[in-house]
Amino acid sequence: MDISQIGEFGLIDRLTKDLKQQNTSTLRGPGDDCAVLNYPDSQVLVTTDMLMEGVHFDLTYTGLRHLGYKAAMVNISDIFAMNGTPRQITVSLALGKRFTVEDVEMFYDGLRRACDKWGVDIVGGDTTSSYTGLAISITCIGEARKEDIVYRDGARDTDLICVSGDLGAAYMGLQLLEREKSVLYEQIKEWNKKMTAAREANDEALIAKLQKEARAFDDFQPEFAGKEYIVQRQLQAEARGDIIERLRQAGIKPTAMMDISDGLSSELMHICKQSHTGCRIFEKELPIDYQTAVMAEEMEMNVTTCALNGGEDYELLFTVPIGDLDKVRELDDVHLIGHITEEKFGHILVTRDNQEFELKAQGWNPLKN
Repeated sequence: MDISQIGEFGLIDRLTKDLKQQNTSTLRGPGDDCAVLNYPDSQVLVTTDMLMEGVHFDLTYTGLRHLGYKAAMVNISDIFAMNGTPRQITVSLALGKRFTVEDVEMFYDGLRRACDKWGVDIVGGDTTSSYTGLAISITCIGEARKEDIVYRDGARDTDLICVSGDLGAAYMGLQLLEREKSVLYEQIKEWNKKMTAAREANDEALIAKLQKEARAFDDFQPEFAGKEYIVQRQLQAEARGDIIERLRQAGIKPTAMMDISDGLSSELMHICKQSHTGCRIFEKELPIDYQTAVMAEEMEMNVTTCALNGGEDYELLFTVPIGDLDKVRELDDVHLIGHITEEKFGHILVTRDNQEFELKAQGWNPLKN
């Protein structure tokens, strides 16, 4: 169905008619000029992310359901990174004419799955038209007690540096998806050359043959065997609320924390800059999945560089007092990778052969040429 058949308000009604509110802080959701929220006893956390087609995602290999899921998760992750609890989101979309009602419903299905996983209410947003591709803007609202909020500026000398999960997988998944896209595009480019030559020669038999061959492009199957994990890490981001819960159960409050969206090196430098500290991390302690290492070798890339700078892992990077060492060691899927130092000692990466290099923030920067 063309979106113009039902219009903006018809589309909004269709997307929001079955929404059920899960949080007592949600007094009123979609349907009025504003959502109405109530937070009498806690601090309100607000975060916003924009995702632009061609910059943050490629619809050649990103399904709209996956995109909706990821768009919600990257915002929910920001609330967890403050040691908070996500409660509501608003969703704004700018849509081109090529999108149908069913396309937007698929996006919302992924969005709702992510929200349902963490008990988040969809309480409003906006839709408009776009001449330059799909644009997504999501605002996530959360809450936390004042004494529980963790900022980036709390790291102190001798604090331990920890990360959850593994690093570099999402980046290597992106490299694999881009490689397979290139394979398909090269086949299409070669087909276009043949078709142009056939038409110039007025070769009807060859034209008919090429038209049949073109149907194979719809059935193109990329080579993902043995690499499913890294593809999933790129297409289906997961916010690590489970780690926040484990930290709470263990009685650990991080001194500083961020989620890893732009790359470990960039995020760690943010913490050090705002905390006025240095750091020392160890290459041998970086958690890297087997598929990530295999893909890096296959593409002749340095796997440590990928782990440090890849981005989109959405794991949690946090520091804890050295007195919590034993507690941290007991936590599943949490890895100790180094420690905070005084600012004068700089930001050091210690390699596997004990050489020391100055750590550089080389993660994702969307505004850099």
